[in-house]
Amino acid sequence: MKDAWYAEGLRFTCVEGCIDCCITHGDHAYVYLEPDDVRRLADHLELNRREFLSRYTVREDEYVMLRMDEPECLFLGEDGCTVYEARPIQCRTFPFWEENLKSRVRWKQLARFCPGIGQGPSHSRELIQIQVQARSRTAVE
Repeated sequence: MKDAWYAEGLRFTCVEGCIDCCITHGDHAYVYLEPDDVRRLADHLELNRREFLSRYTVREDEYVMLRMDEPECLFLGEDGCTVYEARPIQCRTFPFWEENLKSRVRWKQLARFCPGIGQGPSHSRELIQIQVQARSRTAVE
């Protein structure tokens, strides 16, 4: 992707106190879990894999997702993410998702939802691509 529209990089930082990405917004209503996410979260919560899956997830087709019984992530507490150190790769890589990087227009649309877009340090094209690749969705077996 040498000629990506963001070849010069993109500025982004999480804005203190912002939890907008933890609240469901139309298409942003699912947190897909990869096998490493399940392991990391289960370990963090001191649960075995089976108990974690039973208590906190749903399965749709081949995907395992966090249960979203409320309009927000079930791990969102009064002071933010209660599993921050173990958060899923989908959360770790936001906003550098392939669908958000399809065009400059899409990125600008995301900025209406995310106040950290255009703020903070510049992330290089190479670092952005690492984030995009890290988020490949695979099913938990």
